[in-house]
Amino acid sequence: MNKSILCVILVLLSLMSFEQNQKVFPSFFQPDAWIAPPEANKIKNPFASDQKSINSGKIIYTTYCISCHGEEGKGDGAASLSIKNKPADHSGKKMQTQSDGAIFWKLTEGRPALDMISYKFVLSENERWDLVNYIRTLAAK
Repeated sequence: MNKSILCVILVLLSLMSFEQNQKVFPSFFQPDAWIAPPEANKIKNPFASDQKSINSGKIIYTTYCISCHGEEGKGDGAASLSIKNKPADHSGKKMQTQSDGAIFWKLTEGRPALDMISYKFVLSENERWDLVNYIRTLAAK
């Protein structure tokens, strides 16, 4: 087979694979804004945002999030200086206007392209919901 035809076939297969991966792993391929898929907005928070949940979320945030997102959630933690992409500002409008389900989805799936790891196998579902409830308390006043 001609090398040119083989190259064209390989390029086409790569493009098809890339398009399929965008559907399966949408957060990895978004060039700028990190937008949770529409179905994430339908996920309802099963936990009341009570003091117990918020306190639990704060402990988790202190353990896993402060290094990048900072104490007030502004994306200014000490580790933020050493990573390529600035961490999200959890206190800002962009974060606070997202649904609980979208935030939960982002915590669950992560986005390596933004240096945000997945907590799917690190934190239980309950812990991730507590974290969502705590992030809500960081809203800029």
